[in-house]
This record gives sequence, C-alpha cells and structure tokens, in this order.
Amino acid sequence: MGKGPVPFVNFGKRAKDLLHKDYNFDQKFSLSTISNSGLGVTATGLRIDELFIGDIHTQHKHGKATVDVKVDSDSRVSSTVTVDEIVTGLKTSFSFKVPDQKSGKLDLQYLHDRFTLNSSIGLASAPLLELSGTVGTNELAIGGEVGFDSTSASVTKYNYGISYSKDDISAALLLADKGETLKASYIHLFSPTNAVAAEVTHRLKTKENYFTIGSSHALDSSTLVKTRFSNSGKAGLLCQHEWRPKSFVTLSAEYDPKVVSSPARFGVAIALKP
Repeated sequence: MGKGPVPFVNFGKRAKDLLHKDYNFDQKFSLSTISNSGLGVTATGLRIDELFIGDIHTQHKHGKATVDVKVDSDSRVSSTVTVDEIVTGLKTSFSFKVPDQKSGKLDLQYLHDRFTLNSSIGLASAPLLELSGTVGTNELAIGGEVGFDSTSASVTKYNYGISYSKDDISAALLLADKGETLKASYIHLFSPTNAVAAEVTHRLKTKENYFTIGSSHALDSSTLVKTRFSNSGKAGLLCQHEWRPKSFVTLSAEYDPKVVSSPARFGVAIALKP
C-alpha cells in the first residue's frame, strides 16, 4: 500500500477488479513484445459475433516521459504523452484522437502523503472540466469528484465517498449519480490465494436494490478461478491459467436464467508475451 490516500477513482477498485476484471464473453487475442530500445508493441483482436475489431498499441518510455499511440481497425489514432514527476508527486498527461479535433485533453495528478488531486481539462473552446480529490491516509480517506460543462454552464456529475483499506480488507461507500445512488463494496482476503468480495447498489428514488458477490481462489501458482453471482440470478465463472510467464489463457462463462433463447455465454481470451 502507498503512503498517501488513494485517488477517488480507485475507491472500491479492489472489489470491482475481483468481480469484473478479465471476464470476457467474446473471443479475444493479444500479442505483446518489447524491443531492446524500450519500444513496446501490443496487437489486439476481438471478435464479437460476426464482427471483428482490432488495434495496435505502441508505447515508448524515455526518462520520465511515456508516449502511447494506438491505431484501431477504423483508422482512428489515439495518442497520449505522459510526463511523471515534473515536480515531486505530479504526473501530467496530454491526449488526443485523430480525426476528432475536439478530443484533446490535459490530465494532472498530484499525490501527497495526506491528499490527492486529479483534474481533467478538455482542450476545446468550450471545454469539459473534471476535478476530484481525497484527503486522509493510506488506510482511511474521504473524497469526491465533480464535472462541469462550460458550454451549458451546468454540473455534469458529482460523487462523494469514503474508503477504508488495509492489506487484508477494503471497503468503500459512495453517493453517486448526483446523489441518486448509494453504492457499497467490500473485499476480504482470507489468504494470499483466497478472497471474497461484494457490491451493493441502492437506488434512492426507486428503492431498487442490486448486489453481486464473488470469490477468487488460486489453485496453484499459475491457475486462478473466480466466481460471481448477482441478485438477478446471473452466475459467472472464470478460469485463468498462466502457461508461461506473462502469457495467459482465460476462459469465461455466464448463465442468465432470464434469457430463454441463449441463457449461457462463453468467451476465451489469449494474451501472449514472448
């Protein structure tokens, strides 16, 4: 765990990763390699039903600067330049997409032992502005985020929350969707190889409740099994095997009793890194 409070965007992240990360119900393949000069290249292909999409992502690090460029199958180019530690604790990144001329964005992140600040500024004539911050320690932190649309002079979002985290447990409580949704998450690590997590969502206006619970278990040093269940009856299963260092095969399955025509979904993801 770090010295200071986690950024607001990471409130509840550990539970969310256990319940949702790596679940995939399509066919996905990725190949990554890195040259001696530090240039990394990752090619990814994804098949969704009869549709195939892909992209090529390159990353080059030089000193404190990192340049990321991604080109997808629709000939769209996304670029991000990140400079770390311009001053102590400050990370700056500039990103844009081609041909979208209004996609330019400047992100700033400042980490301190007692607080964090994150800002995102759209580089357009009427930009979107987002600001988030937390105060506290690496165990207990409170924070919030707000978004502002300068075109309509309106607030686009505001969320608040509190996070508690230690090596073996982590919990978060969020008031989201402009005060309309209450979200709670919890994860407990019983051992380095076994964990359980839960997410609960309560809609304040409609009084609706939703929850998802899940578990993670490492069968051995190279094989991970995860399960999850939701109040709607959906059940998910994931098995991930590292068959060589940093190369993974992941199988996912989900059963939804409310879908009569095709209640079960299956997916496979292969990630290779020579």
